[in-house]
Amino acid sequence: MPEAQSGSAALPREALEIASGYAFAGPALDLGALLWDGVCLPDAQVRIPLPMLNRHGLVAGATGTGKTKTLQLIAEQLSAQGVPVFLADIKGDVSGISQPGVRNEKVQARAADVHQTWAARGFPAEFYALGGIGHGIPVRATVTSFGPVLLSKVLQLNQTQEQSLALIFHYADQKGLELVDLKDLRAVVAFLTSEEGKAELKNIGGLSTATAGVILRSLTAFEAQGMADFFGEPEFDTAELLRTADDGRGLVSVLELAAVQDRPRLFSTFLMWLLADLFHELPEVGDVDRPKLVFFFDEAHLLFDGASKAFLESLTQTVRLIRSKGVGVFFVTQTPKDVPADVLAQLGNRVQHALRAFTPDDQKALKATVKTFPDSAYDLEELLTGLGTGEAVVTVLSERGAPTPVAATRLRAPESLMGPVDTGALDAAVAASPLHGRYAQAVDRESAYEKLGSRGAKGPDEMKARPRPEPPARQEDPSVVEQVVGSGVFTSLARSLGTQLGREITRSLFGTARRRR
Repeated sequence: MPEAQSGSAALPREALEIASGYAFAGPALDLGALLWDGVCLPDAQVRIPLPMLNRHGLVAGATGTGKTKTLQLIAEQLSAQGVPVFLADIKGDVSGISQPGVRNEKVQARAADVHQTWAARGFPAEFYALGGIGHGIPVRATVTSFGPVLLSKVLQLNQTQEQSLALIFHYADQKGLELVDLKDLRAVVAFLTSEEGKAELKNIGGLSTATAGVILRSLTAFEAQGMADFFGEPEFDTAELLRTADDGRGLVSVLELAAVQDRPRLFSTFLMWLLADLFHELPEVGDVDRPKLVFFFDEAHLLFDGASKAFLESLTQTVRLIRSKGVGVFFVTQTPKDVPADVLAQLGNRVQHALRAFTPDDQKALKATVKTFPDSAYDLEELLTGLGTGEAVVTVLSERGAPTPVAATRLRAPESLMGPVDTGALDAAVAASPLHGRYAQAVDRESAYEKLGSRGAKGPDEMKARPRPEPPARQEDPSVVEQVVGSGVFTSLARSLGTQLGREITRSLFGTARRRR
């Protein structure tokens, strides 16, 4: 291979034009060095402006091309600049970000290639596990706050069944019946199809016995697969993801999914719940100097598989609007075609690793990927199939918000451990976390199941969910929600609206509901 060019004045004209598109004045993340005609040009650095990280992005490429290391590289630099990061750890090998890396010949060679001053260092991290399955602080959601749209996707309900489930949630919201776990939802469905419960929904469409049966069977099958542990209390507060360490570095939140990777529909939907919850809770901030959080959505194609129209519309709108709340979202998948066009159009930053073209479908995906890039001085079809591990085609948004020139890039080496942390050390870190005492132990409080289950002892009229209070004239009497919150039974009911209709739980675009702690 020819020797790398030294000195920007000696760069080939085309390479110089590309390099000039990445000469940013403000803070930026360093991705690596420009590749031109098979030569690495270390004086032509490829970067992403820090303020543009909330304009969302895509990291794509075939298996084994280095996507995970790219996430690690970006996450390290965000943390160093005080930006919290969320990483979904599908394979269980991202936990190494908390430990210093190991210097070896490959790392030294890569650092020399791209003029990187490499130093082994770990970054502040918090480890989570869905439902406590795996090594991490348990992440749970109540059924109430998870909402009907996301739950319908998990249960694989059709549009009619999803609408019926939304009606059930609407009823529970109105009556102050908290759906903490799956048995609460089953109790409400059973009540609404009973003789005494049918009249409750008569004026708003009712719930057919057949549809209720489908929902109940789906819930039973769901629980039989061992998935009930993901729903319950204490519910995870997504504000935990926005923290910084004592030294000012952003906290890297690592959600281990290796133990549940055989349940892709569930974990991908849970990731969407986290994002929807952040959208619901965070205030508008507009354009900011640095993101409040950058959220990496690994295995993104799982999120879109089998998604309903309502789900996709809500997802698209959430991605479009969450930018103004200071949150950047990066979807991580194999090819851009895995992401719907309406979502892909909102992703301003692209890191595309190598693609394979062994089959006609591969060739079609390659051509489609090339069409998603701006005009380029490269032959992208040839380039994308010839990139090595740890190399990628990059285009980002400049400080002015315009796309930068397409740049083939040899990426830097992460400075943290490129592999998993020993499970003993991981468990020790989890046990030492200040969040462990808050979330480790599941709590089963009185909720819809208990309230409806005991109605026979007190009489059906007395134990039916109470109607909403009258407006202003009876304002001195606490509402059902206020009584429950005041009693400490449902400390996590969603914020009520301040109007006559506001006794219902407030729900976001995704139908998720949140409680203010």
